[in-house]
Amino acid sequence: MFSKTRVTEPGPRTQTPSEPAPVAPSRNVETSLDVPPSPAAATPRTRTAPSILSSDLTVTGNIKTQGDIQVEGTVEGDIRAHQLIVGESATIRGEIVAEEVVVNGRVIGRVRGLKVRLTASARVEGDIIHKTIAIEAGAHFEGSVQRQEDPLANGVTPKLAAPQRKSEEAAE
Repeated sequence: MFSKTRVTEPGPRTQTPSEPAPVAPSRNVETSLDVPPSPAAATPRTRTAPSILSSDLTVTGNIKTQGDIQVEGTVEGDIRAHQLIVGESATIRGEIVAEEVVVNGRVIGRVRGLKVRLTASARVEGDIIHKTIAIEAGAHFEGSVQRQEDPLANGVTPKLAAPQRKSEEAAE
């Protein structure tokens, strides 16, 4: 009755399940480590996926990157990044410095960031220096909070002058 014929006319062609899908040719691109990245590559529009430290990983030492990091394991050292996400299973013992910090897990140490967010599962033991902060209900926080216009400017937190005693004031 019906026979299967192949259409040879130009135009859109439907693909039958028995035919393999056409594959676009792959391109191998090699880059040299000696060539510095272009300034356009450093713009936020071309940012890559975050580096992820898995829950079974323990890092002893400092971590520094201009990219984003998601920590699910344990870090014993300072972290400096563009964006840092501390996972629920993560523990960080050290200072955190990032433009954006989201804490879901545990941090023991100072946190400095333009935007700091403590979620309901966060546990922070240390001071927070921020430009903006959000603390969700249920977050555990022990330490002081200080707002600065540029918390990333330097690692030194200005100390307040010690209060004078009344006996010192009388001597003057």
